[in-house]
Amino acid sequence: MSPLKEGPVGPFPADADPEEYDRLRRRVMWTMPTGLFVIGSRAGERRNLMTANLVVQVSHDPKQVAATVEKDAVTNALIAEGGVFSVNIIDREDRAIVRKFTKPVELDADAKTLNGFPFHDGRTGAPILDQALAYVECEVRQTVDVGSHTLFIGEVVDAGFQKPEDTEVLRMEDTRMNYGG
Repeated sequence: MSPLKEGPVGPFPADADPEEYDRLRRRVMWTMPTGLFVIGSRAGERRNLMTANLVVQVSHDPKQVAATVEKDAVTNALIAEGGVFSVNIIDREDRAIVRKFTKPVELDADAKTLNGFPFHDGRTGAPILDQALAYVECEVRQTVDVGSHTLFIGEVVDAGFQKPEDTEVLRMEDTRMNYGG
């Protein structure tokens, strides 16, 4: 794994100040609408849940979802080893939950909780939050190195609602969080 570059990352317009252009580019990228999800991963008995916003459906035949995960994240290692992941879609009213999964989780196997939140193992074994609005479970079909992240492309092998289908979904703009762009 190569270390991340410090400072602004180019390319830059010839007449631009790299620092100012980098700040501008980040502000523009922060306006791009995106969801906010909790990614579940598992390898053996190790499980993790991680807040993520880089998730999208990329194919309808077969149904495939892509999720990007930072290379040094616990979730990256677990997905790479276990070959599965879940995408937990969060209720807009549960926005505080995403802050609980920005660091590796504590598993209480007896209570079936991750960071105190109840979960169950899905069909693939990846953890699914009991209070998620909905979820999709994926088996990894392809991985792509995309710089600081790995893009995991997974085929959907299970999906379901756990709350009413018309419940509002959490979006990045519903929080004070933003992605570094």
